[in-house]
Amino acid sequence: MRIDAMLPEHAEQVLGIYQAGIDEGNATFETQAPEWAAFDKAKLPGHRFVALGDAGVVLGWVAASAVSDRCAYAGVVEHSVYVHPDARGQGVARALLDALITSTETAGIWTIQSGIFPENTASLALHERAGFRIIGIRERIGRHHGAWRDVVLLERRSTVVS
Repeated sequence: MRIDAMLPEHAEQVLGIYQAGIDEGNATFETQAPEWAAFDKAKLPGHRFVALGDAGVVLGWVAASAVSDRCAYAGVVEHSVYVHPDARGQGVARALLDALITSTETAGIWTIQSGIFPENTASLALHERAGFRIIGIRERIGRHHGAWRDVVLLERRSTVVS
């Protein structure tokens, strides 16, 4: 496995992995992966990566978005990380998170945050191992397939950017 910048040629596989996560029901409030143009526009170019396996197969991806266009939040991003179901448990997500942490710290970003459904215990454990901490629970923050869902809010504060 190698970690590379996410490029347009990865679009189909990235969006397929995203849709697989959506279809499982515990990854996001989204119900359908967006078109590549919308996805591409929403993600920060320097902070999106793919994990590539044999023959350039995308095993997973990570990407960050700005949380606000206000200058006070210039050092805060929100991220998503998704791994193909067949590649889970192989360290793909951790390698992707490590790449994201390196890129954001190099860019002077001091906080990476994410919202994760409490039922997604594997993602919560992964984030904890990567240095994220739980800030709180956003109770009944949104409806998903007709049911209210909570979201665990996590953040990782850089130890090198101050």
